[in-house]
Amino acid sequence: MIEGKDMRLDRHTKPSWRAAGAFFVALTALASAGCAREEGGRVDPDGSLHGRVSLSGAFALYPLAVRWATDFTRLHPDVRVEVDAGGAGKGLTDALTGMVDFGMLSREPSHDEIESGAEPFVVAKDAVVPTISLANPHYGELVKRGLTRDVARQVWAADGQVTWGDILGSDAQDRVVVFTRSDACGAAETWASWFGLRQEDLRGEGLNGDPSVAAAVAKEPAAIGFNNIGFAYDSRTHKPVEGLRVLPIDIDGNGRIDPEEDFYSTSDELASAIERGVYPTPPARNLYLVSRGVPTDPVVRAFLDFVTTAGQARNSEAGYTAISAGQAHEVRSRLGL
Repeated sequence: MIEGKDMRLDRHTKPSWRAAGAFFVALTALASAGCAREEGGRVDPDGSLHGRVSLSGAFALYPLAVRWATDFTRLHPDVRVEVDAGGAGKGLTDALTGMVDFGMLSREPSHDEIESGAEPFVVAKDAVVPTISLANPHYGELVKRGLTRDVARQVWAADGQVTWGDILGSDAQDRVVVFTRSDACGAAETWASWFGLRQEDLRGEGLNGDPSVAAAVAKEPAAIGFNNIGFAYDSRTHKPVEGLRVLPIDIDGNGRIDPEEDFYSTSDELASAIERGVYPTPPARNLYLVSRGVPTDPVVRAFLDFVTTAGQARNSEAGYTAISAGQAHEVRSRLGL
């Protein structure tokens, strides 16, 4: 049985992520002793599994995690898998306080998080992409010119209003409506790191969660935002979601999107560019399942083993890049398999 939690989201003001990080470390130390869920998984003599696996965190991993969970419960009908989105920060906190088995993390874990007991296992690779509305009046020019790193920094770090002329190098005076994320998330941290900033440095209207940003950008012709691949592309058609388009990145900064930089028509094309190392890292990044120490529950261990072996077949179907054989072997070695 698989359970997916409600992903309805609210708007919030932008918090201080450094202050939140200090609070998070203290919270982890206080909560880890008393809030952990008890291990209850078992393996019967016939090899059948019984128990529960719980995940929460990054919106980036949510669509893929739901597919893994569906496949795993088909193989093991006496296992219940719960998958809850809510942002990478929430997932990491939930994992380190023992509220869930795995936090879904869409950025590199920090030294402090590792020191606090975070055990990261790489399970996929994807990217954050800049998004605009299909109804943008400058759409044709934008997809030909693309977005450079310097211009992205100007858009998300400017103190005053940015115009579409600033992005296009033209005399257009209509202002850009800039969206960012208000929740502690890997997407914003990864996006900001592409042009040398942190999430708390990003300007714009803060929205909680990937779905909110995608919907807002698609609705507002003058908008620009950023999304994880799983929310910029339709998981069934692998084409951009209705009303939304990915703004190509001008990788070499020559003021135009050359043929070798044009790989955004489908999530499959983009995933191939990520796998080949053509799309820049960041905003391409590894995705992790993070536990508090190496898991000991046999059902939880079996789920992680499945995700990094047979479950990898789902990655490309969902628009993600699979991990390497070496990475899969490393996970199994840490599990003692």
